[in-house]
Amino acid sequence: MRFLLADLRNRLLIKPRFRAFFGRIWPFRLIARRRARQLFDISAGFVYSKTLMACLELNWFEMLRGGPRSIDDMASAAGMPASTAKRLLLAASALDLLEPRADGEFALGPLGAALIGDESIAAMARHHRMFYDDMRDPVGLLKDNSDTALSRYWAYATSDDPASLGSEAVREYSELMASSQPMIAEQVLAAFEFPQAGRLVDLGGGTGAFLSHVHARYPSLKKTLFDLPGVVASVDRPGIDVQGGSFLDADLPEDATMFSLVRIIHDHDDDTVATLLSNIRRCISPGSHLLIAEPLAATRGAETVGHAYFGFYLWAMGSGRARTQAEIDGLLEAAGFAPTKEYKTPVPLVCSVLLTHPV
Repeated sequence: MRFLLADLRNRLLIKPRFRAFFGRIWPFRLIARRRARQLFDISAGFVYSKTLMACLELNWFEMLRGGPRSIDDMASAAGMPASTAKRLLLAASALDLLEPRADGEFALGPLGAALIGDESIAAMARHHRMFYDDMRDPVGLLKDNSDTALSRYWAYATSDDPASLGSEAVREYSELMASSQPMIAEQVLAAFEFPQAGRLVDLGGGTGAFLSHVHARYPSLKKTLFDLPGVVASVDRPGIDVQGGSFLDADLPEDATMFSLVRIIHDHDDDTVATLLSNIRRCISPGSHLLIAEPLAATRGAETVGHAYFGFYLWAMGSGRARTQAEIDGLLEAAGFAPTKEYKTPVPLVCSVLLTHPV
């Protein structure tokens, strides 16, 4: 019945006369306006993202950290005429990145202030330059994703032997991962209470930024960072043991009471995830747990992140896909794990937290 009604809705909305009638009725007029705004935002989203990129490149957010500045100040720093700078300032203000003040000055807007307070957002925005290049021809990308900027950047994604990658090959993406970990750690720690004792082994944990945040909250919990040798070669973090190897085939620490996969599963295709989970199941002790933290597809309030954003990002990267909790449960069940329990995070757009154990 739901789809029959949806089909009827679509047949009606296609007709111009019905849309005109629909728009004259007050309650429906609000719906029509919202739909029009949604369609416009989808088509104009590229311009919005480029406005953000321009402000980042000009370092305007940092300039405004201390308070409002005049148009002339902003234009001088950007090396452009005041009239040109004003165009960008107004565009950024329309997006709540900046906001106009009295006497023609501009200050940080609510989104600009949030960006200043979280370096990971700015780092990801700058990183998206490569993604924009790959998305220049989306149909062409869908037909052939064998040679993309993102696949070259995330070297492990398409490597036949990730464990052999040297430090230089993994340096850039390791730094990006480290910049995003505080945001993820904040969500995980707000949703889940780690045990005070035992050992947490973070698989694919990069340079250990996530574990450092866990250590600050749970100093008595032992912690082991496990990632590719090239990634962890120079890692030295207080309270964290370091072990290099491929989590797909290496023997994992036997004294772990909990393993964690933080934004790892969605980076890999099903067969690789199956191998990873089987390896964890082989090494995990009875009574231990596996924690999974990543954005889930079809999450209420974060629907665009899964299939719309990560659907294309991971395709361009050459590995992985966004999954629902049910799809992750299916992979876990096949590997010998119980269905997951979800712990609600404050911002599911960033990640959700799932916990399971071997059966």
